Formats: sequence, C-alpha cells, structure tokens
Amino acid sequence: MDAITPRPFTYRSRDGLELYGQEWLPSGPVSGRPVACLPGVTRNSRDFADLAGFLAGRGRRVVAFDFRGRGRSAHAAVETYTPLAEADDVGLGLDHLGIPEAALIGTSRGGLVIMTLAMTRPALLGAVVLNDIGPVIDKAGLARIAGYIGKPLPRSWPAAIADLKAGQGALFPALDDAGWERYARQIYRDEGGVPVIDYDPALEEAFKAFDPNAPLPDLWPAFDAMAKREPVPVPMMVVHGALSDILAATTVAEMQARHPALVTCTVADEGHAPLLWDAATQERIAAFLDGAERA
Repeated sequence: MDAITPRPFTYRSRDGLELYGQEWLPSGPVSGRPVACLPGVTRNSRDFADLAGFLAGRGRRVVAFDFRGRGRSAHAAVETYTPLAEADDVGLGLDHLGIPEAALIGTSRGGLVIMTLAMTRPALLGAVVLNDIGPVIDKAGLARIAGYIGKPLPRSWPAAIADLKAGQGALFPALDDAGWERYARQIYRDEGGVPVIDYDPALEEAFKAFDPNAPLPDLWPAFDAMAKREPVPVPMMVVHGALSDILAATTVAEMQARHPALVTCTVADEGHAPLLWDAATQERIAAFLDGAERA
C-alpha cells in the first residue's frame, strides 16, 4: 500500500496565534469517527506519522496537532503553556476542521489535554486512547522530563542521537541504531544540518518551579467524568509502557476499577512514552477504535 501523504493545515487560537496541524485522508471511502492525535509536552504531530498513516489506510480521517509553542505552531506567552489553553486550542482546531466528535489519542501531555476536554468540552470525546498517562503521574518521571526541557543539544546529529540514547536508553532497550536516529529526527528539527529543539525554550519556565515534594493536582475527577458519563461511559483504552516512569501499574489498575470497560495494552521494552511504531500496538488501537464505534 502506498504511503499516505499528510496535508498541513493552520488555524487561529482564541488569542490570535497561528497553530499548525497535519491531516491524513484515506485514499478510498472514509469510515468511522475521525481520529485526533495530541502529542507530549515538547513533542509535535510528527510523533503520530506512523500511526496516522496506518489508521488512514484503514479508512480513518486522522488529524494531529502541534500545540502552541511546539513544532510549527507559533510561540506564545509562557503563562499560556497550560493544558487548559491547549485544550481550548484543540477544540477550536476541531471546530475549524468541521469535526464535532472524534476519537482522541493523547500521548503524555496530550492525555492531560484530553482529560481537560472531558471537563470543558465533553461532547468532543467519542472515544479516548491515553498513551502512557493517567490521573496519577509518577514524580520520578516528571522530574526526569523537567530535567531535559531547555537543555542545549549537541551541535551534530550523531552527538544528539548519542545524547538521547544516554538519557533514555533504559526506557527503550530494544531500539537499534536506526531506531535511535529515527527517534531523534522525530523529536528534533534540522537547521542547516544541525539538530535543534522543536519547541519554545520558554517551556522550561513552566517546569522550573517543579517541586517533587509538593502534591500534584487531583486528576481523578476528570477521569471519572469520562468513566461515569451518561448514558454510557466514554470508550477508553490505555497504552502502558512496561518500563514507564510516568504511569504506574497500580494507577492502571485503579483506572480499570473505576472504568470496568477500560481496554489496556502494555508495550514491552518501552518506557515513557510508547512510540506507537510497532504493528501489534497499532492493530490493538485500530481494533479498539472499531469496537468503540459500536459502544
């Protein structure tokens, strides 16, 4: 099957920023709910290229967003780098695309944005896939992420790839050299042959105040808003990295207790967050989305 080339789109945020996304359209008839993909805190729509192409090949319309200050979206005032502002941006983006309801797939920060939408625009949520994120975030992983945001990159691709492997090798022990290069080029942007961070460095400000001893916000009400929605709960799947330092197995178990129909998928040899490259995980997500059409 020929690869599906995404088309770019732009729209305006409520505060006037030009925001960017990509859309994958099937070559044949469209079937099922549209899928909207939301990336991690410093990441962008490139993270979903493999999964989006796979789902579009099965008839789904798929869109993926660059949050404000990430990828090709405009930089913003640092105080607006919040899940609440990002959720509003996503809602406006779906409105712009004429999508009143979608299956939302959120990696890490993207999952927090989905939980925010559950409180602010619940009608958008046709189904939900949370990629290695839940209502309880392990502080060790959060501290690790806070430690690399804003860190200068080495000035060559080989050095940047080596640096990435040194920092995350324990989370992705099965990646080979080609995989590490692919991962690096998914995260960083190339400028004249030099890797650069693909997000606003001001994001570092949002993490400077991180205190590992301070309590984190209670996200269970947002999860429960999906799990207890009337007349039927939001169909939900959680993808869990077996080596994750963000989402604990105990949290997944509590999510299952609160949402008995929750579908789970554990990805071996991957930490935070699963890359969504492997065929088995893609097939599980596609099967869940197909099943959610009948929920």
